[in-house]
Amino acid sequence: MYSLELSLRYSPFPLSIQKKAYEEVIKIYDEIKDAMNNNENNQKLIELKCEKVQDKLIAVRAQEVISVQIYEKSAVAGGAKRPGFSLDI
Repeated sequence: MYSLELSLRYSPFPLSIQKKAYEEVIKIYDEIKDAMNNNENNQKLIELKCEKVQDKLIAVRAQEVISVQIYEKSAVAGGAKRPGFSLDI
């Protein structure tokens, strides 16, 4: 399971969704990056749907996204990766 996490301007809590396929999460990641880079279309709405929680839907304005990350939730580690951005190498 792959998690895609968004950090929003003026929000201390990230938003995240989970997808089973890496290709799907990369496609969404690239779409969000393109929306963030497109200054002309700053009113674009990004809609996300989670596969783990079927009723979870997220819609955010592209101009409010300040960062996006992808990480894999490992079943072996029990999902030990903490959410957020880390400088641990």
